[in-house]
Amino acid sequence: MSADTFKGKTITVYSRGGRCIHSRNCVLARPDAFVPNAGGDWIRPDAAPAEDIAAVVRNCPSGALTYERHDGGPGEPPPPVNVVRVLENGPLAFHASLDIDGDASGYRATLCRCGQSAQKPFCDGSHRSSAFRASGEPDTQESSPLEERGGSLKVKPAANGPLIVEGPLEICTGTGRTITRTKKAALCRCGSSANKPFCDGTHARIGFKSG
Repeated sequence: MSADTFKGKTITVYSRGGRCIHSRNCVLARPDAFVPNAGGDWIRPDAAPAEDIAAVVRNCPSGALTYERHDGGPGEPPPPVNVVRVLENGPLAFHASLDIDGDASGYRATLCRCGQSAQKPFCDGSHRSSAFRASGEPDTQESSPLEERGGSLKVKPAANGPLIVEGPLEICTGTGRTITRTKKAALCRCGSSANKPFCDGTHARIGFKSG
């Protein structure tokens, strides 16, 4: 997925519009630098200190925004704990050292769980137009703390099936409560599991197509 480049004196911001889920974190945090409905460039990296710009970018849940520093400042660090947040009526928001279907995919991504995205496995906002409904607050399950909490997280979208996730992962509600801790999970992406966010095999019964 190609990115638009917004080069500043001390930091460059890259924007992949196709991955944006319009969380609006950027335009609410620094509306002087991330200007909605702007004529011309909507990202203005020189409008704020590089560290402020970098902090806003790191708060983009979809990974649509990334950055490169030119002032000797640090790049985005890998998270110490791999987390996926189950967003209310919306996608799965990952924060981890991601390998998605064999590609190094940065540290942030929102993956479709409504089954309707035209950019699977990524969310494209179709959950809104399809009126997808799924709680962001599933019940807590019994689980033990993981010895290793970070490191590589592999996400393999199974053909016409769930997201197969391998690696240490804390699955959390949208508000941060831990649902469970695991090293392997099958997460629903057909939108119809009765055990969301987990797969229960419904994709096979309804003929879900991931292509």
